[in-house]
Amino acid sequence: MTPKKPRPATVFLRSTRDIQTVKCHGRRLSTNLFNLLACTMGDTPTRVGIIVGKRFGNAVRRNRAKRVFRDLARQLHPDMVAGRGVLVFPKRDALLQSRKELTQLWKTSLERMRLLRQGP
Repeated sequence: MTPKKPRPATVFLRSTRDIQTVKCHGRRLSTNLFNLLACTMGDTPTRVGIIVGKRFGNAVRRNRAKRVFRDLARQLHPDMVAGRGVLVFPKRDALLQSRKELTQLWKTSLERMRLLRQGP
């Protein structure tokens, strides 16, 4: 039997209480591809929640949007400041954009919200 690897700190918001906290106390940034809410959550690592409602489309489209934004969150998570809760609400047009454009807008939005560490 092989020993289990320790699980890394979670990158995603899963608790309803944490999601409601971000919804009530978060600052909003709107783009043409997604809305972003962020607030301070204490000394925990920054966690990202992705919320896609039924108005977005069928289950295939909703799941694809969640996969795309989870990947974006994982990609920049090491560069994010600690202690924040972030909620992302993708818009329908997000799936129509190229990956490069979406990644650039994601990074720019995180910088505008001061969620990325300032590098040397």
